[in-house]
Amino acid sequence: MKMKPPSPSGAFDRVRETEVWRSIFRPGSIFRVGYQDTQRDRALASMNNFVYHLHPVRVKRHGLKLTYTFCLGGLSFFLFVMLAITGIFLMFFYRPMAGSIDAQAYTDMQNIMSAVFFGNLVRSIHRWSAHLMVFTVTLHMFRVFYTGAYKPPREFNWIVGVVLLFLTLGLSFTGYLLPWDQLSYWAVSVGTSLGGYAPFIAEQTNFLLLGGAVVGPQTLMRWYVLHVIAMPFVIVIFMAIHFWRIRKDGGISGPL
Repeated sequence: MKMKPPSPSGAFDRVRETEVWRSIFRPGSIFRVGYQDTQRDRALASMNNFVYHLHPVRVKRHGLKLTYTFCLGGLSFFLFVMLAITGIFLMFFYRPMAGSIDAQAYTDMQNIMSAVFFGNLVRSIHRWSAHLMVFTVTLHMFRVFYTGAYKPPREFNWIVGVVLLFLTLGLSFTGYLLPWDQLSYWAVSVGTSLGGYAPFIAEQTNFLLLGGAVVGPQTLMRWYVLHVIAMPFVIVIFMAIHFWRIRKDGGISGPL
């Protein structure tokens, strides 16, 4: 008598009965035994499980149309994740040191592009992702304004989005100096000189941006810390608030 091999569904049912599975997918999940496809169980699946709680119980019909949002918010978040991954890779081979004798920052960038395995590819992905993120975030703001998604009760989330736009620009600007070549040096010199025209706090603004009177090693270190630690930390907090407010405000806003 031949033994039938265990069916994949039977093995899956046994896995679902284990305590490990139940600790991950608590009662109310769609994977629990005896699940019924009802509105109540759908709500329980989202409320009782962290994985499914990331998505709303219901999605408005207009939110499924690509031509309404063009997925600009999702693309911006994807590009931020891509920047984080490639940026961590580049940090293994980069030293924010600059001086008249030893300019390690510029040398490290040259080594990344020529000697590090896949270094030039990862740096190019990081660079183009930064440009595209600025582009998609800007388009996302235009889309929200054009469709009236900033109106009540979403005023607070609109302000959070404006803050995220400026943080994105700040991330792009602080990263521009890190290659420490002639282009980045003089571009930052011109850009930071605008701070000298700030009313009442011109000198303080200049010192805050440069760490001194002119662009130098202290500026590179200051902008490196801002680019890899301070600003990403702040932008993650504001993104979490942004996503949370979208859920609390009833999902994606409808057409006017």
